[in-house]
Amino acid sequence: MSFSNLFRKKSVHDILKQVEKNEADGHHSLGKHLTARDLTAFGIAAIIGAGIFSTIGKASADGGPGVIFLFIFTAIACSFAAFAYAEFASMVPVSGSAYTYSYVAFGEIIAWIIGWALIMEYAIGNITVAISWSDYFTGLLESGGIHLPQWIQMDYLTASKGFDEATALMQGGKSFDNLSENLKMAYTAWTTCPTIGSFHLVADLPALLIIIIITYLVYRGMKESRNASNLMVVVKLCIILLVIAVGIFYVDTDNWHPFTPNGIGGILKGVSAVFFAYIGFDAISTTAEECKDPQRDLPKGMMWAIIICTILYVIIALVLTGMVKYSDLNVGDPLAFVFDKLNLKWMSGIIAVSAVVAMASVLLVFQMGQPRIWMSMSRDGLLPKRYSKIHPKYKTPSYATIVTGFVVAVPALFLNLTMVTDLCSIGTLFAFVLVCAGVLVLQNKPDVPRGKFKTPYINSKYIFSLLLLLGLILSFTVNKKATMDFITNEKQINSPSTLVTSLNENQIKDISTHLQEEFKGKFESNDLEQNLSQLAEDEMIYKQVVDNLPIDNALKYESGFTLFKHKIPMWIFLIVLLGLAIWSWKENLSLIPLLGLVCCLYMMAELSVWNWLYFTCWLIIGLTIYFGFSYKNSNLNKEEINS
Repeated sequence: MSFSNLFRKKSVHDILKQVEKNEADGHHSLGKHLTARDLTAFGIAAIIGAGIFSTIGKASADGGPGVIFLFIFTAIACSFAAFAYAEFASMVPVSGSAYTYSYVAFGEIIAWIIGWALIMEYAIGNITVAISWSDYFTGLLESGGIHLPQWIQMDYLTASKGFDEATALMQGGKSFDNLSENLKMAYTAWTTCPTIGSFHLVADLPALLIIIIITYLVYRGMKESRNASNLMVVVKLCIILLVIAVGIFYVDTDNWHPFTPNGIGGILKGVSAVFFAYIGFDAISTTAEECKDPQRDLPKGMMWAIIICTILYVIIALVLTGMVKYSDLNVGDPLAFVFDKLNLKWMSGIIAVSAVVAMASVLLVFQMGQPRIWMSMSRDGLLPKRYSKIHPKYKTPSYATIVTGFVVAVPALFLNLTMVTDLCSIGTLFAFVLVCAGVLVLQNKPDVPRGKFKTPYINSKYIFSLLLLLGLILSFTVNKKATMDFITNEKQINSPSTLVTSLNENQIKDISTHLQEEFKGKFESNDLEQNLSQLAEDEMIYKQVVDNLPIDNALKYESGFTLFKHKIPMWIFLIVLLGLAIWSWKENLSLIPLLGLVCCLYMMAELSVWNWLYFTCWLIIGLTIYFGFSYKNSNLNKEEINS
């Protein structure tokens, strides 16, 4: 095996020629049904879903009304990446998205890695949306008087972890009634489910149901998927406009003060959740072969989808934080919550129905993108040939679609929502980084044929260096304490919830006794977490109290390598940033894709080190498959052997 063979590349000319030969090779062509309007609708279908109906609540609670800046920043980052996607889509108008683009720019091994990462994006994204859909659907049934057992509407991991956390908090004096709704449901699911020996039968069956329905729809054909998507987009846009029209009359501008209550740190806390709201616009590029004029319509569809969705997200965030205090929005269904709080029950019902429709439309687009990635990898010999089989009647990648259904359905029964959201985000951001880097690699190569769309060129040589210098100055002036704490790895005090759930029963009793003696008559209950949270309202007092608690310092603070490991992704980002500055100075790189690369890499750095570890494990599994099967079965490898 030659090292150079790992980076063998496909030329744009060869890719286009391969598409023409697909039918002669036994691959039927895909049906061409999509216009720029359809692509924009697919983009809106993918973007307006979990973000606007769920994650916007948590992000608003952390960042206050200033969360709109995070939506704008994320939209700009995605727009930079969209320029790169659009340029590649115009240059190589075939299914495959970032996988195909990387094959042209970097070579086979990188193409495989990005294809494997895209499997994580689409498959795990589908799992996330299916779980969210299940939550809204079961909530809708509850409001209609239909009560499903808790253990068939929750995943195994959430029930298991929720039971452990609820048990720890109740040992700390919190009553069951004072637990959060999520912990109550998890505890109930775990204690009421059937068991086989010590194994608890907890599985999210509504998530399985929607995956089966959507997979069938995607299997039947692009035209049917397009019509269903367009209908669902119309429904949810009407609902969102109704929410804005009604909600604007209940806005109290006093709720917008302070606008950024937790500063930049609070706003950036929601970066993963807000970015997850935007992923999916790249799924449009997987439909390139089904577009009537991909070189013209794909760039338009991507840009319009991002612009429309950003405007709606910003308006909705302002309306929500104006209707109620931002701190009240840390709920799973913020839109329904605010209208319920204002006694507008009819609006809550409409929103619940529209959320079910919105989630289904997101799942449709994601479930449509995954099989087309596999189809492209199969055409290149990196996956077995059956994955590129096109149904003779429906003109869809039939086998790959069915496999996608299984790959999504089984984990959706058992996996935790937070885990899959972050894994999906890191896989997507990695794809965005490589697509932006691909445009930079190809920008000065004269032998690469260009499409109708090209990213506007702005020389980054001086601008990028000035931006880095400005960032450095602001870090050591405006944000000096946080910067120095980061560099010196200053220990951080644990939150009340983290502290309590890490204690055993005896430690809880000792701390409760200590607090009752030190603050006689101050606390109304024996709920340790509630009492510590009350003290945590004043940072100085909370720190003094925690310092005096009769437990080991390792339970009070996060420090040393335990703390530093969470900063590793950010240190990687800073080192890469320096390398990019040198590269941009030497090669006069184009500014827009460079900024896209930096923004997406920064958002990756904001994800926890555990997501990076899980992602690394995923890539190792992928590389094992590549060296075991894909390398020797690659079409390029066969061509080399034959020549």
